[in-house]
Amino acid sequence: MRQYGGQLGCRSSKPRDKAKAEVGVLLVERWIIARLGKRRFFSLAELNAAIRDLLPGLKGKVTRHLGASRRDLFEQLDRPALRPLPASPYEYADWLERRVGLDYHVEIERHYYSVPHQLLKKTLWARITDRTVEIFHDGQRVASHVRSSGNRKHTTVTAHMPDSHRRHAGLTPAELRRKAEMIGPNTAALIDRILRAKTHPEQGFRACVGIVGLVKPHGRDALEAACLRAIEIGALSFSSVKSILQNNLHRRRPEMPAEGPAITHPNIRGASYFH
Repeated sequence: MRQYGGQLGCRSSKPRDKAKAEVGVLLVERWIIARLGKRRFFSLAELNAAIRDLLPGLKGKVTRHLGASRRDLFEQLDRPALRPLPASPYEYADWLERRVGLDYHVEIERHYYSVPHQLLKKTLWARITDRTVEIFHDGQRVASHVRSSGNRKHTTVTAHMPDSHRRHAGLTPAELRRKAEMIGPNTAALIDRILRAKTHPEQGFRACVGIVGLVKPHGRDALEAACLRAIEIGALSFSSVKSILQNNLHRRRPEMPAEGPAITHPNIRGASYFH
């Protein structure tokens, strides 16, 4: 980056460069700003044009200590080392390491993005920008998606899906239902609802496997009660069932809404007023 005087800006972590940068500012003040001090300008474009006319004289002046002008030094030293600008502007991105789940999706900020099913259980890197999510494996981009909000939903590319939804490692919706039925009817009902709610059953594998796995730390009775509570409040996710168990909500019945109007007052007209 260059200033008006042709001096290089300060290098990072080099405080001694500041003096040279200040000298560059001083030269601009003496050779350009001072000469324009008594002129009146009525637009920024007019001022820039006047500065542009005076720049060649400053850059072409031969310095006593170097014996060359700033323009000559730029042509000899800087221009040969310049490289072309990038084809697109710099875009800030975050990188996250993710493991592909059983449903060939990776979770990124509470949303699930598909990758080719051949990468099942592989560890990948995700590049996240304001608008896109790019996923890489061994340095090669394998998926690209428009970034979505953290709504716990799935963004799936048809080409990433296995032929006829081939089952991986013997895991199928029927197998998940069978494991849930071994725990109890409430767990089986919740698993069935989750699988039916998804466009593709595989998208519910992650939640179903997690829910079935909660039987080990919490026990069959507690999980059955938690699944019943989840069904009653319409919470069809692993995180909801886990939260119910952690907060002992499965031990309490959900509050039922009171019948009749919530507020009784003479100023409330009621539905009959409009008929």
